[in-house]
Amino acid sequence: MSAASYDPPLAGVRILDMSSGPMTAVGRLFADLGAHVTVLRLAGVPGHPPVGPHIDGVPVATAIDRHGMPAVEIDLWTAVGQEQFSRLLAGADILIEDTQPGSPAESALSVRDVRAAHPQLVILSISDFGRDTEYRTWQATGPVLHALAGELSRSGVPGREPLTPPAELPYQVAAAQAAVMTLSLFLDRLRTGEGDMIDFSVLDGAMQTLDPPFGTAGSASVGVAVSAQQRDWNAERQRYPIFACKDGHVRICVLSTRQWHGMFEWMGRPEEFADPSYAKLGKRFRSPHLLDAIGRFCADKTRAELEAQGQAHGVPAAAVLTLSEALNADHFTARGFFRDVELAPGVVAPVPLGVSEIDGHRASALAAAGEPPAIRRLDAAPLLAGRDRRGEGRPLEGIRVLDLGVIVVGADTGRLFGDLGADVVKIEHSAHPDGLRIGKPTVMTQPFAAGHRNKRSIGIDLRSPEGRALAHRLVAQSDVVLTNYKPGVADSLGMDYATLRQINPEIVVVDSSAFGPTGPWAKRLGYGPLVRSAVGFTNLWVYPDDTETFCDTVTVYPDHVAARIGTLTALALLLRRERTGSGGAASISQAEVMLSHLAADIAADALQRGGHVRTDEPRTDLPWGSFPADGDDTWVTVSVRDDADRRALADVIGFTDEGGRALVDALATWTSQRSRTEAMDLLQAAGVPAGAVLHAHDIPGWGYYQQRRAFREELHPHGPAPFMLENVQVHCDHVADPPLGQAPLLGEQTSEIATELLGLDPDQIDDLHRRGVLETPQAQSAALP
Repeated sequence: MSAASYDPPLAGVRILDMSSGPMTAVGRLFADLGAHVTVLRLAGVPGHPPVGPHIDGVPVATAIDRHGMPAVEIDLWTAVGQEQFSRLLAGADILIEDTQPGSPAESALSVRDVRAAHPQLVILSISDFGRDTEYRTWQATGPVLHALAGELSRSGVPGREPLTPPAELPYQVAAAQAAVMTLSLFLDRLRTGEGDMIDFSVLDGAMQTLDPPFGTAGSASVGVAVSAQQRDWNAERQRYPIFACKDGHVRICVLSTRQWHGMFEWMGRPEEFADPSYAKLGKRFRSPHLLDAIGRFCADKTRAELEAQGQAHGVPAAAVLTLSEALNADHFTARGFFRDVELAPGVVAPVPLGVSEIDGHRASALAAAGEPPAIRRLDAAPLLAGRDRRGEGRPLEGIRVLDLGVIVVGADTGRLFGDLGADVVKIEHSAHPDGLRIGKPTVMTQPFAAGHRNKRSIGIDLRSPEGRALAHRLVAQSDVVLTNYKPGVADSLGMDYATLRQINPEIVVVDSSAFGPTGPWAKRLGYGPLVRSAVGFTNLWVYPDDTETFCDTVTVYPDHVAARIGTLTALALLLRRERTGSGGAASISQAEVMLSHLAADIAADALQRGGHVRTDEPRTDLPWGSFPADGDDTWVTVSVRDDADRRALADVIGFTDEGGRALVDALATWTSQRSRTEAMDLLQAAGVPAGAVLHAHDIPGWGYYQQRRAFREELHPHGPAPFMLENVQVHCDHVADPPLGQAPLLGEQTSEIATELLGLDPDQIDDLHRRGVLETPQAQSAALP
């Protein structure tokens, strides 16, 4: 589709953005999808500091997030300012604000009064720890959020201090979560006329969206929840191992039986591993010699040779690239993902464009030329307004989603729709089961329960013409289709957008893949760890003094956040459908989602190499990192941002020496004499950002998460014990907690869906079961003698 014919999905949506600091990333997401975002500042009311790196005095991250957005400043202490503010609010659909709880700015804005005066407005109220708990005035930084979300306890080498991941990931992923929840409420407002206010906590968003301790885990977890995995460095390395080779390192993932067979052939069928039991993942993980053998096999080959040979044998492999090597790869050039942008006069840097491709067009306000088209404000939802609703208080009731997704991205994208009230129908088949279905077909694991709750499952063989015809009949009755196959697979199954739009012109199709649908790497076998390696992220996730001990093996990033981007884009296309009557297609590249999180670092590096000067070099005299607490492998993270934090810290620990390094040493001594939570509480009470490094099993019992109703235990009839699952996804007046729909076994609702949606009678359903077009494996298993 040409740029001239591209219709940005959020065109006509008007947003007032009062946020500052790292959460300006929310406004960037909306702007890239076509919304008109106006930056609003209150005179005399300081916001959060702009976000660097600072180059020639320009805060690069803030400059990227705010590029191209008009700005208005008003004085709320004058009658003229109040009248101007009221007019702006009356003309807006969404208000974003992030005043600090308990601050003069919060009082000046009085967001609850704004809500009462403008009930049609959807308000996203952002704070580090929410506005409804006793932790509301606590202070956060990226490392503190990592610690309290549980990620930090799994990052790094045992025996050393936890390793903070690169980039400002907690804020980046939380921004995606905030955008999803806001847009879902706005879509509902168009149906009901009633707005709402979201009390959004950055910590909640980071915990749920980066590497959730009770969320969906990757295939290599073999069905074991993150919360139940022991900290074992050797086991962690085995999940997604990295091997030294002739010119660097390569990551090789051998997870499925098919991939093991390819690896075995590629290695020349070594007798030592010829036993058929090596086809089982557990056997390979327990082998004391297999990793060493693969390491010797890789040692004399280059990264490029291993990548090419691995792909030829069906073995997922990716070179561990530096960020510079990744940025110069032909793949990203071919996809046009970077564009030079003037962030300030004379400050021009390459910036990643938007992370959604919509109707074949890169959805990015950074790439837009000229003024946006004049599109009337969207004030109703004519297509969805008449849909039946269950009256359960969830914004996506009445919407039907067909979920063909697999593993983590597929699980979470559909699950978000289900948690928000949509009817999600998962189409699957035992011939190609979802990689999250580990073990017997009649057994449920915690990762699958977490990722597929609030869905129904129908077993359809899409390889057969009859199966595809049944799936197409479901498409005719649906709003959204979700896939994350390797590019080309959906086409072969007749589930691509070009085919589906002929069946239902209103359908929205969103696909997610490792590297996107086009470009030299499009058809690469890809998992999240391979993507991290290929885009330079793995190479960044290291200790400065140990650059070959890669520490990103413990995370599922970017799968969970890529799922949010897919959900956000689907919601945006549903909004456009209300305006145009037509559906649309979107593609999400996990690699590009990840690179977008490094945008500020990429731009700053390019500017420095071009002769520009960094003007905010980090201070080495301020404590910043993880410090030992009382107990074995127990830590507390402390971030001293400025001299005010330094003075507050010194008062708490009784420090009087002015020497910089002496303060760091004194803090380490002080923390080592206290529990991690005592040290955290004392420092936070003084306004110093601090966070106990929580392990997954600690998280549900911590007072903050209890007050936010973040988790709940659920019994599952096919599970070994109650599962701990996430609970509240969005805190606002009109939205109920997620339903209690338990994750289905494969094909558990096949007959129900075939009757309800396909109109088949029992004889027809039985016949289709006998011929393998439909299946209900757990019923068949139960019938065996």
